[in-house]
Amino acid sequence: MTQAHILLTDGAITAEAGDFLTVPWWSFSKTVIAAIALRLVDQGRLSLDEPRDGATLRQLLRHEAGLRDYGAIPAYHQAVAADEAPWPRREMLDRARADDLLFPPGQGWSYSNIGYLKVRERIEQAHGDLGAAAAELVFAPAGVIGAWLAEWPDELSGVETGDEQNYDPGWVYHGLFVGPLIGAAHLLNVLLDENSLLSAAARAEMLQVHDLPQLARPPWTGAAYGLGLMCPTAPAGWSAAGHTGGGPGSAVAVYRRMDGVARTAAVFVSTEDERPVETLAWRLLDTGAA
Repeated sequence: MTQAHILLTDGAITAEAGDFLTVPWWSFSKTVIAAIALRLVDQGRLSLDEPRDGATLRQLLRHEAGLRDYGAIPAYHQAVAADEAPWPRREMLDRARADDLLFPPGQGWSYSNIGYLKVRERIEQAHGDLGAAAAELVFAPAGVIGAWLAEWPDELSGVETGDEQNYDPGWVYHGLFVGPLIGAAHLLNVLLDENSLLSAAARAEMLQVHDLPQLARPPWTGAAYGLGLMCPTAPAGWSAAGHTGGGPGSAVAVYRRMDGVARTAAVFVSTEDERPVETLAWRLLDTGAA
């Protein structure tokens, strides 16, 4: 099993284990997508609260739009495991019953990858290709090197994917970013710093959360979700912000403490179980040691 972790303190590496692997960022990609969207909000090219197609951008980013999730479809996971080609977008939406909302927008919470596909579409309408938007609006100004949007299997060449060698990133309909583990840690550190590449107002919006105490799981004692950010609470009372994600063959967790202790952790493990990466991330943030 491959395992790697990075710990930044005051923006500098204070601990690392394993090579500086290039890995799938899985659902940390949602943090990247939210950052792109908020950069466009800062530029006046997108609105957080203007309803479009029944939902606002804020509701989509915070999983409050009532949309279903293709991750709940058993046939989706069977097709991925069988190395089938990704379904066309319309077929995926039909299989997920995407037009049948779980609740009216703004009146509930349900995690939805389809919601982030809708965010991707708004970004591409406002700016163009998602990968180019990430490079121009987020990666370059944040100083992140060697990260990209993977859309075809050959774009995962050289990426640590664990035991899964044939994954097609087209199955991640909102977009799968990959890059160095240190790059994910650095990006989160930059996004959540008070001198962020986001405006102070956009950063504050990103950290406005929907409390989800019913979703708390060890090692965390509380859970909440902001705009592209999971925001758990540790047993000692401090909170963190970042994202956990997993897919065939691996899992990743990238978090920063939000109580003034300047620690940002990124963890990768070549197992689909997300608990080990979250536990190690919590330990690094809590004590500064693995």
